Amino acid sequence: MNLIGSTQSMPRAEERGPGRVLVIACGMIAREVLAVKSRLGLEHLELTCLPAELHYYPDRIPPAMDAALDRARAEGWEHIFVGYADCGTGGMLDRVCEKHGVARIAGPHCFAFYQGLSAFEAIGDGDMTTFYMTDFLCRQFDAFFMKPLGLDRHPELAKDYFGHYEKLVYLAQTDDDGLEDVARSAAAMLGLRYEKRRTGYGDLEPALRDAGGIS
Repeated sequence: MNLIGSTQSMPRAEERGPGRVLVIACGMIAREVLAVKSRLGLEHLELTCLPAELHYYPDRIPPAMDAALDRARAEGWEHIFVGYADCGTGGMLDRVCEKHGVARIAGPHCFAFYQGLSAFEAIGDGDMTTFYMTDFLCRQFDAFFMKPLGLDRHPELAKDYFGHYEKLVYLAQTDDDGLEDVARSAAAMLGLRYEKRRTGYGDLEPALRDAGGIS
């Protein structure tokens, strides 16, 4: 697996053999993509990732993906799949995908496809004031929330940042007591009701199974 900031360190298609599919994914779902690959025996998939930090800068995702796709084509990749949902790009990522003739994971964001789009749509307004956490966000809670927001130094700021939320929902991809402890502690610190939903990998599994149109 490669983690790329722009268009560097991408594997060349000819080095991987025919029939390979390159998945260019968000770094936040790298572990999950590899888990699904192993679980389903999808040995034809090759993974490379854009930085997880782009989660906070959705306007940067389309140009970063555009550059990554240009590089992938230059490296000889014929079959490419985008491991992102819309992720706050307001349709701009779809324009990039259309430009390059590639598909992406269906849905508005990973919180939706982990739950399954039909289940997410059924919840509807019930989750309008929900702060979601995933396995990745539990593992990286300090790096993604506490330190950048200054909550490690000024926990009283939690109300300013999270006052409009009512509950924290942990979307669990795996059964890990340590990760759930992080989610419970986060909910308590933020003053939010806590709920766990064991989603597994949701729609990520069929999306990767069908990626690239190769069976």
